[in-house]
Amino acid sequence: MDRIQAMEVFTRVVDANSFTRAAEQLGMPRATVTTTIQNLEAVLGVRLMNRTTRRLSLTPEGAAYYEHSIRIITDIAETDASFQAGNRKPSGALRVHMPSSLGRYLVIPALRGFHERYPDISLDLGLSDRPVDPVEEGIDCMVRAGPLEDSSMVARRVGTLKRVTCASPDYLQRYGSPQSIDDLAMHQAVNFRIAHNTRPMPWIVIVDGKPTEVPMKGVVTVNDSEAYVKCGLEGFGLIQPMLFMVAQKLRDGSLVEVLPEFKPKPKPVSIVYPNNRHLSAKVRVFADWIAELFESTPALADGDTRRVVMPKREAQTDHGPIAA
Repeated sequence: MDRIQAMEVFTRVVDANSFTRAAEQLGMPRATVTTTIQNLEAVLGVRLMNRTTRRLSLTPEGAAYYEHSIRIITDIAETDASFQAGNRKPSGALRVHMPSSLGRYLVIPALRGFHERYPDISLDLGLSDRPVDPVEEGIDCMVRAGPLEDSSMVARRVGTLKRVTCASPDYLQRYGSPQSIDDLAMHQAVNFRIAHNTRPMPWIVIVDGKPTEVPMKGVVTVNDSEAYVKCGLEGFGLIQPMLFMVAQKLRDGSLVEVLPEFKPKPKPVSIVYPNNRHLSAKVRVFADWIAELFESTPALADGDTRRVVMPKREAQTDHGPIAA
């Protein structure tokens, strides 16, 4: 039995919380994954997972073996990368998730440049505004807009998105244009929420250099950034989209900026990946390329590229139940 491969299979089952998902991510039959885990337990002489008809969970020995396996796999990957870095360009499949608007408006139009620079990397792009679990879904890295929640993730800031407060001419003709922050109390806003059962994103504007939350009324709530802009165009209320999404609409008059002296709080953008996953060369070059793209895009603000390690969750060794 190949012990390193067995470790990789075992850690992928734990990370994916599923034998079936692990098999799909590894490109193996599910039966092979199951047999590999059984053989590994036989060689070690301990049970790594408790099995029931519907669920799996790590034993204390399994949790300890998982942590050791991650360190060994990471050391091997770093050793290989140190010898390969000067010999060939990064290659292989790279699974990336990002917000729909960032992908459609900024990344995809510039993607040919990335492919020409790194022709041996095949990108699998997931575009949606929904929250995702990169470990469970087998994603190598994510592009995240907005503040990052405390998690066991590593983040690298790659830019900041400018936003703008605006509305359709039809809406402004019906309700008037707000001249001050106090006037917003008499207006409607289109609300945006990341997921169901979460609070709509608050309106935050910069007043005297400080972020200030402004309560807003609204009759429409959406969870998709393009639907959010569409609702603004249809006159459902004021919106605060990212500038790159509406720059052309502001130029042609489809939308009109209001309260230009009170800018919305910008959104930071980061490359994020699990802290138990080796930062491969393909992830590193993709992050560098995204940072360059943001620095060269007029509708964005500064390109701070500091690397930040987010706080870890409590009880890191408790991976919870694993779906069969």
